[in-house]
Amino acid sequence: MNSFYSQEELQSMGFKELGANVLVSRKASIYGAEKISLGNNVRVDDFSILSGRIEIGNHVHIAAYVALYGGEDGIFIEDFVGLSARTSVYSATDDYSGAALTNPTIPEQYRNVECSPVYIGRHVLVGATSVILPGVTLAEGSSFGSFSFITHDSEEWSMNMGIPAKKVKDRKKDILELERKMMEAMES
Repeated sequence: MNSFYSQEELQSMGFKELGANVLVSRKASIYGAEKISLGNNVRVDDFSILSGRIEIGNHVHIAAYVALYGGEDGIFIEDFVGLSARTSVYSATDDYSGAALTNPTIPEQYRNVECSPVYIGRHVLVGATSVILPGVTLAEGSSFGSFSFITHDSEEWSMNMGIPAKKVKDRKKDILELERKMMEAMES
C-alpha cells in the first residue's frame, strides 16, 4: 500500500480546492477538508494536523508533525514555502491571563479566544520546532531558525531566529533566479 493517498482518495475527502501532484500522508490528520485548499505540488508528511480554514499555494512542503490550526480566521500559505518538522501555526489562542476559562470544552461566553489570520509569504522557510502565533505575517523570503518563537511580522528577505524571533541578517535572493529557471524548464 502506498504511504500517500491517491488523487482519487484525496478528491473523495471533499477539499475546498485540490491541485495536481498533491501528496498527503495516510498518517496525516485532516479536519474540515471542505475549508482546506491545496495547490499544485504540495506534500504533507506523516503525523501532520490540518484543521480549520487553510489555503496552501504551490510547491509547499509540510513536514512531519507540523500542526496547522486555522480556526475560522485561517492560515494562508503562498508558493515555495517549507515548514519543517514539529512547527505549529495558530490562528487562534486562548487567554492565558486567568481572566477567562480555557479549552474547547468550555462554552464561548466563559472564554476569551484571540483569533487573527496568519499569512506566510512566498519562499518562507521555517525551521523545526518553531511556533507561529495568531496575527503574524511572514514576509516574502523570510526564514526562521529552529526553535523560533514567532510573535511579530517579519521583514522581507530576512533571516530570523530566537525566542522571540528577531532578525539576524538579510537573506540572499538567489532562489528567485532558481525559481525562474525551474519554471521555464517545467514549461518546456
